[in-house]
Amino acid sequence: MTRLCLTVEGFTEQEFALTLLRPHLAGIENPVQLNKPRLASLGKRKQRVHRGGVVSYEAVKNDICRWLKEDDNPDVRFSTMFDLYGLPSGFPGHAEAAEKATAGQRVAALEEAFEKDINDSRFIAYIQLHEFEALLLAEPSAFGPYFRDSEPAIEKAIERIAAFCERYDTPELIDDGVQTAPSKRIIAEIPQYKSAKRTAGPIVAAEIGLDTMRKKCPHFNEWLSRLEQLGIDLEQ
Repeated sequence: MTRLCLTVEGFTEQEFALTLLRPHLAGIENPVQLNKPRLASLGKRKQRVHRGGVVSYEAVKNDICRWLKEDDNPDVRFSTMFDLYGLPSGFPGHAEAAEKATAGQRVAALEEAFEKDINDSRFIAYIQLHEFEALLLAEPSAFGPYFRDSEPAIEKAIERIAAFCERYDTPELIDDGVQTAPSKRIIAEIPQYKSAKRTAGPIVAAEIGLDTMRKKCPHFNEWLSRLEQLGIDLEQ
């Protein structure tokens, strides 16, 4: 069985991968075993490695390359789940990607440069457009069950979020502005999400389901389709 090692931006993505991606990949015809995702490293401070978030490409690269050396089996693949929003300028191809006309072109250029810099055929770069919360905006009504008790006006808040999302062909196109990124849009209408993100994000995602996310978020679907193909490629 193909094994997949995943480096993720934070605890929310880690739990999302464990609760949704792992069982999905294990249940397909040519299953892929997803190991427990590792959190991205912020680098060392006072001899301790701080984890969660992506603020240094050097620290991220060191983590990934170390993992590649530790596990050099031919049946293992490696990938990432990082947000385009807030991606450090030190990432390879960052300046060139900024000149691209569309967000899709920018993220494709960054992923290509990332894979080239890691320089290992087992590595698959994935950068989420524009951040994890875009997946949650695939179905705003899914916020209701989690926040109904703590936010009496949740239905109105969901209506406002849904109306905003209708302006876009996909929530992956919602921009990466400091106050207008997907998570900031959600927090503006549901302030409780800010402190509850770590637990709420994966629960809302489970309420939505991977099928809906894939239909509404084509870049995410492309990545997941590539992961599903890993088991087939190994057998061939």
